[in-house]
Amino acid sequence: MLHKPIPHDMGLCMRTTVELNDDLLRRAKRRAADDKTTLRQVLEEALRGHLARRRPERGAAFVLDWRTERGTLQPGVSLEDRNALFDLMDRPR
Repeated sequence: MLHKPIPHDMGLCMRTTVELNDDLLRRAKRRAADDKTTLRQVLEEALRGHLARRRPERGAAFVLDWRTERGTLQPGVSLEDRNALFDLMDRPR
């Protein structure tokens, strides 16, 4: 036989690598041990639960209230010099 049959549950899954926070992984492993199940099962259930939650409906589109203010530039300010503007805005008042 050239090909071995694939077990039923193996044909429906994929292997992947995911980086998890150390504390989160420890807690998931502890839950698996407490529930006498596998880490995989705990992670799958958590992911299914997260994906099953509906996102809140989006409200109306955001509308920017644009206003034009009158005024003058401070002495020495050039709108063409972005870094100078940031320096000016970052200075304590």
